[in-house]
Parts: sequence; C-alpha cells; structure tokens
Amino acid sequence: MADYKAPLRDMRFVLNEVFEVATTWAQLPALADTVDAETVEAILEEAGKVTAKSIAPLSRGGDEQGCRWDNTAVFTPDGFPQAYKTYAEGGWVGVGGDPAFGGMGMPKAVSAQVEEMINSSSLAFGLYPMLTSGACVSINTHASESLKAAYLPKMYSGEWAGSMCLTEAHAGTDLGMIRTKAEPQADGSYTVSGTKIFITGGEHDLTDNIIHLVLAKLPDAPAGPKGISLFLVPKFMVNTDGSLGARNAVSCGSIEHKMGIQASATCVMNFDEAVGYLVGEPNRGLAAMFTMMNYERLGVGIQGLASGERSYQNAIEYARDRLQSRAPTGAQAKDKMADPIIVHPDVRRMLLTMKAANEGGRAFSTYVATQLDIAKFSDDAAARERADNLVALLTPVAKAFLSDLGLETTVLGQQVFGGHGYIREWGQEQLVRDVRITQIYEGTNGIQALDLMGRKIVGSGGAFYTLFADEIRAFIASAGAELAEFTKPLGAAVDNLDELTAWVLDRAKANPNEIGAASVEYLHAFGYMAYAYMWARMAKAALGKESQEDFYASKLGTARFYFARLLPRIHSLSASVKAGSESLFLLDEALF
Repeated sequence: MADYKAPLRDMRFVLNEVFEVATTWAQLPALADTVDAETVEAILEEAGKVTAKSIAPLSRGGDEQGCRWDNTAVFTPDGFPQAYKTYAEGGWVGVGGDPAFGGMGMPKAVSAQVEEMINSSSLAFGLYPMLTSGACVSINTHASESLKAAYLPKMYSGEWAGSMCLTEAHAGTDLGMIRTKAEPQADGSYTVSGTKIFITGGEHDLTDNIIHLVLAKLPDAPAGPKGISLFLVPKFMVNTDGSLGARNAVSCGSIEHKMGIQASATCVMNFDEAVGYLVGEPNRGLAAMFTMMNYERLGVGIQGLASGERSYQNAIEYARDRLQSRAPTGAQAKDKMADPIIVHPDVRRMLLTMKAANEGGRAFSTYVATQLDIAKFSDDAAARERADNLVALLTPVAKAFLSDLGLETTVLGQQVFGGHGYIREWGQEQLVRDVRITQIYEGTNGIQALDLMGRKIVGSGGAFYTLFADEIRAFIASAGAELAEFTKPLGAAVDNLDELTAWVLDRAKANPNEIGAASVEYLHAFGYMAYAYMWARMAKAALGKESQEDFYASKLGTARFYFARLLPRIHSLSASVKAGSESLFLLDEALF
C-alpha cells in the first residue's frame, strides 16, 4: 500500500480558488475574527502530518488485529490509544467546536477537510472522533447550559468520547418502534433502561469517559416518533468539580463481528436504570438527534470520498510501477520488458473515473459544508433560510452519492491491482470492505434517496430543487464563451433534471409508489448533475492557468473526462426513472 499523502493542493484549490471561502467567512461576523488564511493553512498542514504519520500506519494492523471484548471491556488494536492521545492533544477532536467550551471554532468547510484526512488514514480510527464531534453538536445546540459546561470541554479536548445510541434489534430505520424507557427521578435526572445495537464507539479504551446520547421514551410519551426523547448518559458519573465518580449502569454486552472497519468497536450497549439527563425538550428527541445526524451524514459521505482517495493513491502508484504488456500504439518503455499498465486505455478509464469522482466529491462536500456554515453563522435571516433549504436538499445526496461512488472507486482501485488487489497485504481489499458500511449506516442510501425524493422534492413541491437549479443557471449565464464546453452540457443536465423532477411530481399525485420507485436513480441523476456543476466551477478556476502549473492542466483534463464519460450516465438513470413503478409490482409476493 502506498504511503498516504493528504491532497492538500486540491483542498487549497477548492477552498481558495473555487469557492473563495475567505470571502464568505468575512461576511459572517462569528467567523470573521476567528478564521484567517494563515490559520487555515496551518490547520491543513498539521492535520496532513498527524494523519499521515501517526494514524495511517495503523490502518492495516488495526484491520488485522481488530477490537477485543472481555467481560464488558473493549480493547482497541495496538497503537490506537497512543495515536488517539496524539490526535486529541493536537485539538483535532474539537476542530469545529464552540470556542466558548474549548473548541477551535473552525467552520465546517475546514473541518470537512480534516475529516477527509483522518478517514483516508483509517476509516475505523476516524469513527471515534467523528462520533464525539457529532455528539458535541447536539449537546451544544440542545442541552442546558449546565450540561454544556460539564461535558463539552472534556469532549472537545478528546479526554472524553461520545456515542450515538439509536438502533435497537427490532427498530432500525423505524425509530418510532424503540422500546428503551426513561423514568423521571425526583432530582430532575432520569433512569434509562434498554438495549441498543450497532453502537459505534459505545465502549473502548481510548478515553476516560464516554458520553452516550440515547433515544428513549418517557412513560407518558405519545406513540411513534413523536414520543422520542434524547438523554445524555455518561459511562462514569461526573462530580460537581468535574472529576469522575462512580460507574453508571451502562455496559457493553458484546461487539459485532463485521465485514470491515474491524478496528472500530461496534457495540451492543445495555442500559440498566442508568442515570441520564434530558437533552432538549421532552418528546423532541429526534429533532435534537437529527442536528447531529445531518452533520454525520455529510461526514459519512466524506468517508466514501476519503476511501476513494486512499484507493486512488494506491492505484496510481501501482499503475506507474506495474509492467504488463505493451501499449496498443507500440512500446512506450522500450528499455523494459513491458510497459507500465497506465498506458492501457481501460486502466486509464478506471484511474480517471476514480480521480473525477474524488475531486468532484471533494468540491461537492465543501460546497455543502459552506452552506452549513452560512446557515449556522450568518446574521442575514434570508441567507440562513436559503442555506438551510440547500442543506436539507443536498444532505441526502452528499451522504448517499459520495458513499456509493466511494464503493465504486475502491472497487476500481482494487481492479487496477488485478489479482494483487484481492490479496490483503496490498490494502485495496480492506478499503472495499471498510467503505461498504458507509452505504448502510446513518440511514441506508435507499432511505437517503427516499428522503430526497419524498421529503425534499415532493414535500417542498420542487421548491428546494428550484433553488439549486436557479443557482446553477445563474452560474451558466455569468460564464464566458470560453467555458461553453462545460456550461453547455451542464445546462442540458439541469434541463434533464428539471424534466425528471416535474415527471415525478406529476406521477406521484396519482400513485405514491412512484416516489420510492424513482428515488435511487433520481438521486444518482441529481448527483451527477451536481458534480457537473462542481466540475464547471473547477474548470472556471483552472482555465487559463495551464501553463503556470501542471495541477491546472490535470484539473481541466479530468473535467473534460467527467463531461465526456461520466455525466452521460444521467441518460440511463433518467430512462429508469421514467419506466415508472409498474414493473416493480408485477410479481405477487409468492413469485419472488
């Protein structure tokens, strides 16, 4: 496996040249005095070093060794505790955290780059700080001031970790079916009882305490999802002076034996009248949890991107070194017995598909992160509302499309290696196994597609979509003739999605099955169109600079490949959507 190198040049390009984020930050008073170019550059540089040197070398050994469960205790692989300490001491857990409680206060557009680096280094390792950061978002947004003061500083510092406890054995996506109960106590606390499964980082040896955010139902709660509350349940009780007290009645019953992310502890967690504290309002727990989950869903998409980036770095090094056959046009390396496989058209197809997906995904995730920053920090109500609506529309696309392409790119990277890609020592098969979970957790990609199609498109009457489409058309209108090779096919892709959106909105009026039948292919058509917008913006930033740096020539060549070979996928996807739902219901259940 190639040594991981953070793609800092491309991150700088996206932040500074494509989106000019410093201009956006200057218009957000909460960020204007916090973020500057020098600080961001230092953060990216240092994050690149710590992830490449301290964490990436642990990835394969962590996969081989995995986590170990012993009588409710969980032990992470060798090297993980020390690496986590190094990561935490650098302030990386709290990079996007509230400065009032010890966080760095960086915008999401910056923390998104750090997330990519940590997950490229080791997806399993990256899950621990990711869950902690997400839990902090919910606590900071919804918890009382006393809970914030007691828990956030230690979580931002990395001394304590966080987990998100939603799923139960009988209740996966349908959280309204959960059975975990919370009983109010005289002192204002609650006792929480129930069992949760698939809990990432529910127990481990990386931190002194773990703070669980647990969905549960109060005794008088209404049925279904409207009766869910959110509780903060610490592994160890916290004394008034901030020191740790007695062990709470929460324990790990076992850890799952999984396809991938072996170094991430995926736990069964038992709560046996554990002491907990209400976060937010009673029966409004899903709203509080979704504050965390929207950040996490973008983060999961970034995990797909990160895995694809690591796979590409491995594959391009291998393709330059591996000698097999001669180029179709004749020998290229005449002093060698064969040519490097990068000369072959199909290998180039695979490498360019990976490169285009990764760089398009980096731009798109940064775009969504920037909208999150505007929604959070802007003092302009109209700007906040617009950004909120774009985030609502694009979050399911970011989660599902980036992770779907993450699997495609890791499989392509494995394929570049041929038989060696199937062998564990090269690392490519681990990336395939690890990234597979990203299509499943934080809401399966089918659920993301249904959310996009049902809630965000049909639910808004197409208004959220129009907001995004109008922005793209404004970009096309403002572009010069020199960008026509990119803006013309981009405009056609928007027109196609306009038509597809109108088709589904019309058909769904008479047949609700059309929403679910169209959703996955629609999301993918949306994703390819959104990436085309990103690639057009990147082409605009690179055009005319080809002679200055090879980077820009590479960027433009990849953009042309994207428009020529990947964007046309929208046509088959659109045909599938317009085939309608009828063929899905031709078979009675017994005929399957």
